[in-house]
Amino acid sequence: ELIVERTHAGLAAARARGRKGGRPRKMTPSKIRMAMAAMADPNANAQLVAEELGITTTTLYDYVNGDGSPKMVAQAVLTTSTEEA
Repeated sequence: ELIVERTHAGLAAARARGRKGGRPRKMTPSKIRMAMAAMADPNANAQLVAEELGITTTTLYDYVNGDGSPKMVAQAVLTTSTEEA
């Protein structure tokens, strides 16, 4: 219990200093916007779009639908970036 308590206290202290932890996201807000614009084109090839962005097609489809609309994960990243700006 003591270890758990100290771990939680350390994580809380880090959050208070502005540290979030975890692996950084592969998709930045600008990459998401580019992917949305590219995928909105009906002639877009998802594999080529992903290649241009330096990501896999799986990651592309994790963030953007085939019609270019953002998924919930992308919305969260875009919303967070506008709040920080």
